[in-house]
Amino acid sequence: MTVEDDGYDKLFEDLLRESARAAADFDADEIDEVESQQDLSDRHALRRVKSFSTELQDISDAEYRQLQLERVVLVGVWTEGTAEMADNSLAELKALAETAGSEVLEGLIQRRDKPDPSTYIGSGKLEDLLAIVRSTGADTVICDGELSPSQLRTLEEKLKVKVVDRTALILDIFAQHAKSREGKAQVELAQIAYLLPRLRGWGDSLSRQVGGRAAGGAGIGGRGPGETKIETDRRRIRDKMAKLRREIGEMKVARDTKRQERRRNNIPSVAIAGYTNAGKSSLLNALTGAGVLVENALFATLDPTVRKSQTEEGRVYTLSDTVGFVRHLPHQLIDAFKSTLEEVSGADLIVHVVDGSHSDPFEQIRAVREVINEIGGGDIPEIIAINKVDIAAPEVVMELLRKEKNSYAFSVKSGFGIEGLIHAIEKSLPHPSVEIDTVIPYNRGDLVHAIHESGEILLEEHLAEGTHIRGYVDGALAQSIERAINPLPVLGE
Repeated sequence: MTVEDDGYDKLFEDLLRESARAAADFDADEIDEVESQQDLSDRHALRRVKSFSTELQDISDAEYRQLQLERVVLVGVWTEGTAEMADNSLAELKALAETAGSEVLEGLIQRRDKPDPSTYIGSGKLEDLLAIVRSTGADTVICDGELSPSQLRTLEEKLKVKVVDRTALILDIFAQHAKSREGKAQVELAQIAYLLPRLRGWGDSLSRQVGGRAAGGAGIGGRGPGETKIETDRRRIRDKMAKLRREIGEMKVARDTKRQERRRNNIPSVAIAGYTNAGKSSLLNALTGAGVLVENALFATLDPTVRKSQTEEGRVYTLSDTVGFVRHLPHQLIDAFKSTLEEVSGADLIVHVVDGSHSDPFEQIRAVREVINEIGGGDIPEIIAINKVDIAAPEVVMELLRKEKNSYAFSVKSGFGIEGLIHAIEKSLPHPSVEIDTVIPYNRGDLVHAIHESGEILLEEHLAEGTHIRGYVDGALAQSIERAINPLPVLGE
């Protein structure tokens, strides 16, 4: 580390300390009083979020969207938490909509105890929303929640524009970013699982009974007289889902084989997990030079990338980049991406990357841990890696470091804290448990190499009869060393 780096580190630490002191002196009671006064008015308004339209000049990849941006209005229902949390949720929905290729015209929030079971925001506010849709010329409304089939149908009938919920939006982004055969199959399965209960016909086209010669061509494969067209479509969709599950299961075998090979060689695995766009792929590139696509967009990475790395002592371990998480991640996606998420649930260590510059990083941490627990990774050791500290508020970074044990601040962009994070990862890897103190013959250099790759060496010296090594290895390697030094006698001798 250079003198310049030391100066930067000291400056950053001083900044953190001063910001924390200033925050402690702030009178929070004044904020509480203002919020309580606003609370009542919020309940009686479909509140516009200020400065919420898309700045088109900031969208650098408009070409890939072919300049056919959907014009959308965002609508959220605020049922709990603070007004800031409600605004953050809608801001995330805005980022999702723009990633999917939309121009956001307006953001609206309705304060309710719970979403209206019929219209999501209530019949009165629906009239206000209709007026806003007409005045802005929007062609799509996106709701910040998962709509029931009846809510979806009612909103489309009243607003006369396409209505999409948060789940469908995320599924659409996944469909755009899926590149591999497995990724495409997983996304298709998730989309079908979402659409099946929402399948409906327009007019009489899907309610007509079919069967036999009168079926209009349905013939063999229809379940006989009395089956409606919508029932036939649902059955075909279920058949398609079964086929996709078989294909994903077959592709999972290849992934499991590679994972089992690494386990057989006792190579520790580290999974880089975290909220979408937190900097996971950038971290993997910085640690391994993997060359993974890095893009300032949500869900840019869908297919896991596994790369080999090694500690300063030469011990080999793997690092895997994984799909980003998001609050209210659709269950259809979790089910479909089970084989991909196994890179996290089967890891020896999780490096949980957090965007320190986000307005509510604690909520992101909670959302990620919720998914990790759901896929069975709740007991895996975890390192909290706080990224983007070069642009984050120092008091926020300080609060994260104070509240989250085993947390480290760094910046992929500036390189600050990377060395400390690498050291923490290496020290957190599982350690081999069998102690050895032996001399290995020079003609068994393969064993010395294996100890360097998967063991921990405390002492290594070269003697006349071979290489003297004292350290720790796993049980399988210890047996191989024992057989090499004390071979079994040949029968008949």
